[in-house]
Amino acid sequence: MKVTVLGCSGGIGGAQLRTTSMLVDHDLLIDAGTGVADLPLADLALIDHVFLTHSHLDHIAALPLLIDSVSDLRSKPVTVHATAATIDILVRHVFNWSIWPDFNAIPNREHALMQYQPISIGQSVRLETRTITALPAEHTVPAVGYQLDSGAGSLVFTGDTTSNAAFWPIVNAIANLRYLLIETAFPDEEKVLAEVSKHLCPSMLASELRRLRLAPEIYISHLKPGQIELTMSEIEAAVSEFAPRMLRRGQVFEF
Repeated sequence: MKVTVLGCSGGIGGAQLRTTSMLVDHDLLIDAGTGVADLPLADLALIDHVFLTHSHLDHIAALPLLIDSVSDLRSKPVTVHATAATIDILVRHVFNWSIWPDFNAIPNREHALMQYQPISIGQSVRLETRTITALPAEHTVPAVGYQLDSGAGSLVFTGDTTSNAAFWPIVNAIANLRYLLIETAFPDEEKVLAEVSKHLCPSMLASELRRLRLAPEIYISHLKPGQIELTMSEIEAAVSEFAPRMLRRGQVFEF
């Protein structure tokens, strides 16, 4: 399994700052933030599955444009995997003809350009040799993280989350865990904002990581533009024993 980071920033503001999305092999996306827009049209047309962590704009911004752009290049619908609550938000607030056309009904329901596939926490989807499992997350809207399992190894992505006791027993049971991608959106001086918006800051991250019983490589996602250096320096001071690294656009994981 090959995972390419298309975007992992908490915002925009430069060539390296793209919001959350990861390309798995050539045909699967985890989230559909602004990083998707950097893919060539031919590559966009190969995407068969999009797994969404939640409905916030930085994680879905490119999804409507993706479906529209490849509509005449595909013979089957793009399948959007998400919780029932996230699908309901997309139906009511995005693909509603007011914000964007309902591609779940174009040209008709039987031959739609996009189809929804609900997924629940703990549920796994098997796609060829790959298994994608929804993991619990705690955010301001219904949200999940994902485990990507190739059989030889696993990558876990928390998605957007705050302190989450339900997450760690599941992660600690993943025997082949190689990589943990975990968010930290704010520096400690904005801990109140992190708590209200249900994100992590370095001191909260430290409390979370001390529940980890395995030794994967740890990468930090969703850093806010303008606060990247400060937040990473605080993370390195707070959890140096875990050797955390900043996740970067263009980074590739193979496992």
